[in-house]
Amino acid sequence: MSLSSPRFQPFDTLLDHDDALKTLRAAVSGADDGELFLERRRSESLVFDDGRLKNASYDASEGFGLRAVNGETAGYAHSTEISQAALTRAAETARLAVGAGGGTLAEGPQATNRRLYIDTNPMDDATFPVKIETLREIDAYARALDPRVVQVSASLGASVQEVFILRPEGTLLADTRPMTRLNISVIVEHNGRRESGGAGFGGRGHLSGLIKASNWRETAAEALRIALVNLEAVPAPAGVMDVVLGPGWPGILLHEAIGHGLEGDFNRKKTSAFAGLMGQRVAAPGVTVLDDGTIPDRRGSLTFDDEGTPSGKNVRIEDGILVGFMQDRQNARLMGVAPTGNGRRESFAHAPMPRMTNTYMLGGTADPASIVADLADGIHAVGFGGGQVDITNGKFVFSCTEAYRIKNGKNLGPVKGATLIGDGATALNRIRALGNDMALDPGMGNCGKAGQWVPVGVGQPTVLIGGLTVGGSAA
Repeated sequence: MSLSSPRFQPFDTLLDHDDALKTLRAAVSGADDGELFLERRRSESLVFDDGRLKNASYDASEGFGLRAVNGETAGYAHSTEISQAALTRAAETARLAVGAGGGTLAEGPQATNRRLYIDTNPMDDATFPVKIETLREIDAYARALDPRVVQVSASLGASVQEVFILRPEGTLLADTRPMTRLNISVIVEHNGRRESGGAGFGGRGHLSGLIKASNWRETAAEALRIALVNLEAVPAPAGVMDVVLGPGWPGILLHEAIGHGLEGDFNRKKTSAFAGLMGQRVAAPGVTVLDDGTIPDRRGSLTFDDEGTPSGKNVRIEDGILVGFMQDRQNARLMGVAPTGNGRRESFAHAPMPRMTNTYMLGGTADPASIVADLADGIHAVGFGGGQVDITNGKFVFSCTEAYRIKNGKNLGPVKGATLIGDGATALNRIRALGNDMALDPGMGNCGKAGQWVPVGVGQPTVLIGGLTVGGSAA
């Protein structure tokens, strides 16, 4: 079954461009900023669990959001009906935030002709039966890898988001944003003990790359490897100790514990642990953190953000010094700085706010193996699960999905139930070594903020942090 359909062209089929622009301009007259955001989104998800197709879904939605910004206030109205009548009603609502006006309309974003990803629908790369058969093959393959495998779950997802942004100065921007993702999890059993492992990958590219056997076989093998490691794991120790974080996905700790604290709105409102620290040392020498929405085909990348600002490769912490925050247009104006291409929204039903894209720490010069070998007493955390963070103070708790006990540089074997507890600011300053193996995650991150979810990327090298609190159940 093909899911292809004509491209989203709202100003050809649903709205008159000149009338829409006139309505938008009336809504933002006397305001500081505003835009009309139009979107069509289609997505498909298939879940194959325990030998059968458990779920298959297809969703389609479209609508618009109109925003008028006046100082710290923003009026926002949205509708699933894209029509002039609905737009007129939305303009009247958004206009309420402007009041008497008095603002000067901000200059619009710079244009870009850069393309960071395909502009086609990845769902059309394969027919529905082919997708189901691929999941069936994954299930059979994972089971055949090891007799201890008792359950396999595989999910395949693809979506395409088509966006138009009409600006009051008359600029019209369009972007087609694909997304794909494959996840595989396995449960193994031995001597009455069950453990699980999971792996996945994806990004803004073709679905054909995910359903290629050579790619998903690697992912299935990785999921099994993690499960078998956990099958041998013993309860993790508890106490304050040095921790080595692995490269790639463990950057989720950086994203949560530090990245959110570098978003402009939290700092303008002084609710971030980094508020008021611009130009000061906030991390150990050598630590450089970037937010980069310009990496081709990555999950968090955007040709331009949801306000029309081209995405950027922005250094936030340079050699340990705080040099910048992530900004949308409103916060940038209120803080007297330039927007950084970080204005993001979940959908047309949501107003934009400062959000991360791909956030990562640059690598150093140390050999990763030597970093582990120099660990006297601690944990080597390779994989991460969920975590919780308090933005106001940077305090975090993260659970490890794959971790090893290290003593005098020797790997004593895997541990389970390890949690890392600390705060972002302290952890940054206690970084003692950076590996030369900086890697980005395989493309599976989602970030939540104020009830909105957006796709993101993370990354880091092997990192040695001194004196983290490790929570564990070992006696």
